Amino acid sequence: MAEAPADPTPLTPSETTGSASQGGTQLTVSRGLADWLRRHRTSFAFSSYQTGQLFLVGLLANGTVSFNQQNFVRAMGLCYQPGRLYLGALSQVWRLENMLRPGERANTQFDMAFVPRNAQTVGDVDIHEVGTDAEGRVIFVNTKYSCLATLDLVHSFRPIWKPPFISRLAPEDRCHLNGVAFAEGRPRYVTAVSRSDIVTGWRERRHEGGVLIEVDTGRIVTDRLSMPHSPRVHAGSVYVLDSGRGEIAQVDLDTGERRTVAFCPGFLRGLSIHDGFALVTVSKPRNGAFTGLALDDALRARDAEPWCGVLVVDLASGDIVEWLKLEGAISELFDVVAMPEVVCPMAIGPQSAEMRSTITFDAMSA
Repeated sequence: MAEAPADPTPLTPSETTGSASQGGTQLTVSRGLADWLRRHRTSFAFSSYQTGQLFLVGLLANGTVSFNQQNFVRAMGLCYQPGRLYLGALSQVWRLENMLRPGERANTQFDMAFVPRNAQTVGDVDIHEVGTDAEGRVIFVNTKYSCLATLDLVHSFRPIWKPPFISRLAPEDRCHLNGVAFAEGRPRYVTAVSRSDIVTGWRERRHEGGVLIEVDTGRIVTDRLSMPHSPRVHAGSVYVLDSGRGEIAQVDLDTGERRTVAFCPGFLRGLSIHDGFALVTVSKPRNGAFTGLALDDALRARDAEPWCGVLVVDLASGDIVEWLKLEGAISELFDVVAMPEVVCPMAIGPQSAEMRSTITFDAMSA
């Protein structure tokens, strides 16, 4: 087995924070992030479609936070399974596999080394979130065609569900379908910015009218959200990012009533729940589609500026307990996923020199 050649960038805690510079971006972490990762036995990955990058965050042997970064054009939705990471990108769904055997370490630090092993080409359908069902079938949000879809060996994709208000599949991004929640091995809820059935009709419905939809029945659970994203089922409840308001919300599935869990200083996309904590990505609102929302007023009321980064939120109290902040070249993120029981992960980029020279094989099969 070839040793993985990439080295981690350490983020060393100081009196208040830790910081490092990577690719024109300044990274700062809260003083307690390293301890939180250790206590909750997890690492995490997050993506930036703006700069086309996958980021992996974990702990080095000396207890400092590590940061590993690889390039994937328009990196979007993430799905983690033990030893495997799926990533939706510009025109492909990537499958990355951990090349390490039990007990092995890459470069003496990494206990998981993800290598791209498959890229299923689906075309530029504006892939958003990605997940897998009980049979291991990859299911992704096909935003351009307003549907949930799976991979097909012959065609670009195979549509498996569309909202009942979408009259036909067309490359028109009619409602901006963007998020999917899985439970009991199947997709259960999705989010869309509106119920529009015309080309980019959602853009006129950004302030309110965002919907949470039950997949099995097509029922609109609520239509009182603002640019919702990333529904998640946790402990029998459904959480959603009410992004236009900058809030994590809990939705009552019977009445559709929403309860604010926490306000976050930025445009929210990407939610992963681990040990009763929400990991969320926040972005600086982009001019155009993401300005003029209630989020702007909420930030002004708090005399605050929007962040770009990852926040760790206690779902019980709504407190932001830890964080990672990016400043500089990167101002927008998309998805985040916790990786329980992984201490220090890394990945190899598909176009990197390391990809060409990292060769592994199973000697037992020879």
